[in-house]
Amino acid sequence: MGESFDLDYCLGELLGRGQFGTVYQCVSVSTGKGFAVKIIDKFSDCFNRRLVYSEIKFTLLAASENQHSVQIHQVYEDFTAVYLILDLCPGLDLFDRIASHGAFFEKKAAALITELVQAIAECHRRGIAHRDIKLENILFGSNGRLLLADFSCAAHFEKRTRTLKGKVGTPAYAAPEVMAGETYDEKVDVWSAGVVLYLLGWTLSFNGETVEEIVAAVKKGDPVCFPKEFFPWLSRGAEDLIEQMLARDPVMRLSAEQAQAPIVNYLCLKLRNKRRALRSSSAQFDPKPPQGLRNSSPGRGVRLTWTYVRRLSSPYLRNSS
Repeated sequence: MGESFDLDYCLGELLGRGQFGTVYQCVSVSTGKGFAVKIIDKFSDCFNRRLVYSEIKFTLLAASENQHSVQIHQVYEDFTAVYLILDLCPGLDLFDRIASHGAFFEKKAAALITELVQAIAECHRRGIAHRDIKLENILFGSNGRLLLADFSCAAHFEKRTRTLKGKVGTPAYAAPEVMAGETYDEKVDVWSAGVVLYLLGWTLSFNGETVEEIVAAVKKGDPVCFPKEFFPWLSRGAEDLIEQMLARDPVMRLSAEQAQAPIVNYLCLKLRNKRRALRSSSAQFDPKPPQGLRNSSPGRGVRLTWTYVRRLSSPYLRNSS
């Protein structure tokens, strides 16, 4: 670990704030190169040294010779905090991209999901389950390449075994077996990626006002539906892919390796003329539920406000192996 962050870097603007750390832009004093720094406060109620070192370990393991993972360049520690020097990812994360610009066109959506599944598959080849795949943890490098971030919930797994345990990650994206407190395998990441894909339609596959309601909805296990008022552009192949990624039975759920082929073959998001006209006129997503639903609680199949989705993104405490 480095001796003094303040001697080597100049702290810049705030980039984001999470439950377990605050991220700022920073600049190397010696090279002038820009980075991001995640500052983890040792005096925070959430601070856990074992989990911080675990995040460092899994980020390093995932990033080694991996073009789809955020890299750690240096680590510093002083009396008050731990400082992780990370790749600087300019622009918006996937959450903010969708909230700001609306749905993706066919080519862009296919490319994005392909990169996400490739990133997950590469982690799984290294025996790493991310366990917190969500819109906010999908970043983009200066070259536009998708980067998987925040390995604070990651864990090592043995292939073809269900040895992982604990309610970790983010409830709105978590697989049923995680919610149920069962042991599970790396396919929980594929479930979460399926939720991300579903969110490209601006609605959640499983929904609720509180974490408890989300848990109940996932456990209930209603079939995934695709209301045409929200998914007029979704091909039958894309529906099949989402259903296979959101299979309740992990045995029937696609692995990350298996999901790559059907994405190439099936993920054709065909926007209709109305959506094309809206996009070409630079219209932005109106963050309100459809007319007639504005006074109701957001429910499954109801288009969501992004403020509501952001509220559902607080992760569980990381209390597991």
